[in-house]
Amino acid sequence: MPTDLTKRMCSDGSFEEMPTGVSHDLDASGLPAVNKESFDGLVPSGHEIKDIYFWGQIYKKDIRPFIEVAEGKMSLDEFVSQLTDRELADLLGGQPNVGVANTCGIGNLPEYGIPSVMTADGPAGLRIQPACGVCTTAWPCATLLACTWNEELLYQVGAAGAAEVKENNIGMWLTPAINIHRSPLCGRNFEYYSEDPLLTGVMAGAMVRGIQSQRISASVKHFALNNKETNRKNSDSRVSERAAREIYLKAFEHIVKEADPWCIMSSYNIINGHRASECHDLLQGILREEWGYDGMVTSDWWTFGEHYKEVKAGNDLKMACGFPDRLIEAKEKGLLSREEMEISVKRVLELILKMD
Repeated sequence: MPTDLTKRMCSDGSFEEMPTGVSHDLDASGLPAVNKESFDGLVPSGHEIKDIYFWGQIYKKDIRPFIEVAEGKMSLDEFVSQLTDRELADLLGGQPNVGVANTCGIGNLPEYGIPSVMTADGPAGLRIQPACGVCTTAWPCATLLACTWNEELLYQVGAAGAAEVKENNIGMWLTPAINIHRSPLCGRNFEYYSEDPLLTGVMAGAMVRGIQSQRISASVKHFALNNKETNRKNSDSRVSERAAREIYLKAFEHIVKEADPWCIMSSYNIINGHRASECHDLLQGILREEWGYDGMVTSDWWTFGEHYKEVKAGNDLKMACGFPDRLIEAKEKGLLSREEMEISVKRVLELILKMD
């Protein structure tokens, strides 16, 4: 429920009064305050690996490696139970770039055999820095693709783009972007499909199926109500539940139910007084409990959300850089449980198991 949306315009031009909720402190935290802007753009440093030897002992002593989960020799629950709290915290944040990647990766716990899986931006083609000397295909923008009304074509574009992603040793393509064309002034409209949520859902759903046919993860974004670019990390999208469900959430719902995306990216913006990446009602209540989503949720890159609050809300991974020290501090203070961290880590690892 909106906390400050006191009235809205009706179709006849009149205004109706709206019920309002109780306002809360957006930046309330059980941990010492930090200057969020100082972390904007921070590159992850990875974690320290001790006592692993190239000759012979390639894994941490007395553990069973991740490959045994992939081979069906042990359950994911058994594997995760071996991890220390710090190792769990490390897995809940982005990892350093390798190869041609420039948007960081996930995983990266080699002492357990967990690979480092890179991400790459889109959505009009695989985005690699020109300095790498790798040329990639520039596909028509999402709005033009939606104009075709051709699901099979969108599937083929997704499959072809994902093949190029795989060729460059990248596992997650940060596309499609499916926010609604709410205003022609939105600076990112070219990445979005339509002002119509059904057309958006059907076309982008075909793209997701095409991408994942190559065992590459799509990352459907930005969940939700991210319909402008200016000041989006502090912008509060105030909306009624009816408008949210009938317009802004509808395309996400269609894709979740019809295309089974492996990853969804939460958005920067605030929704009715709550940061999207910290919103339990959105990420757990609607996405998982109502729609039945069982994949991973990643944050958008360098959100202003508090990491432990994001994990508690069901935002499994903080990109591009996590804050494991703050997660451990939150656990020590009783603000976050090991069980909550394990739930999110298992979603991260389940995603890695789906990829080639």
